[in-house]
Amino acid sequence: MAKQIEFSKYHGTGNDFILIDARREGDKHYTREVVNFLCNRHSGIGADGLILLLGSDTRDFHMKYFNSDGNESTMCGNGGRCITAFARNLGIVRDKASFTGIDGDHIAYISDNNMVDLRMIDVENISRSGNGYFLNTGSPHFVIVRKDVLNIDVFREGREIRYHPEFAPSGTNVNFMEIIGANEIIVRTYERGVENETLSCGTGSVASAITACFINKPDICSFIVQTSGGKLGVRFKTENYSRFTDVWLSGPAQFVFKGEIQKSLF
Repeated sequence: MAKQIEFSKYHGTGNDFILIDARREGDKHYTREVVNFLCNRHSGIGADGLILLLGSDTRDFHMKYFNSDGNESTMCGNGGRCITAFARNLGIVRDKASFTGIDGDHIAYISDNNMVDLRMIDVENISRSGNGYFLNTGSPHFVIVRKDVLNIDVFREGREIRYHPEFAPSGTNVNFMEIIGANEIIVRTYERGVENETLSCGTGSVASAITACFINKPDICSFIVQTSGGKLGVRFKTENYSRFTDVWLSGPAQFVFKGEIQKSLF
């Protein structure tokens, strides 16, 4: 590993990430301890997660995502949009990207104003469990429909569910959703691996929109998702409200700054 690590910082509706071009050096140096240090908001750079852009023989690049606790995690929707913007700034892609993540292939389109449309995986097997719904949108999510969601103690309630034995051993992300219109919802998310509420969660927004469709069965499967960090769009097609295909997550991917950090710090 070089003496300094070059990085860029991006956020997608407040969900922030460290992005590193690791095509040359690979991922072997990014241990749990290194990633955890880099994501630490007091002694490191600070972020909800770290994303490595790696080479691919079949696509434009491969995305490897770590939560801020240092562990490699499942798919991150906002991270997928941010790495698309990062790849364009590196000159790897222009207005379209194809890449692989831990959950398979993805396609993304990026506009000049840094709005990114990311195709997510198809979703099926939504299960009712207690007072919520469990589904996998590239990451596991438990969605609870609530009223007055802005006043919920997301950290306390979310943490209890995240560590519930029903979801052991890996746990789950937890989304509190309020339906405020035929095609508009508010979502707040407790993210495992961050172990706190984040300002936005892409896979959680997708899970919540699909759950709202599953419950209410609207004619139009396109949702505005209000998160604490801004608005996202989710659209999809459905087969009898049981299988959801052509799933897209849309929203901004904003470059914040770039820099270097000394390897000797860790």
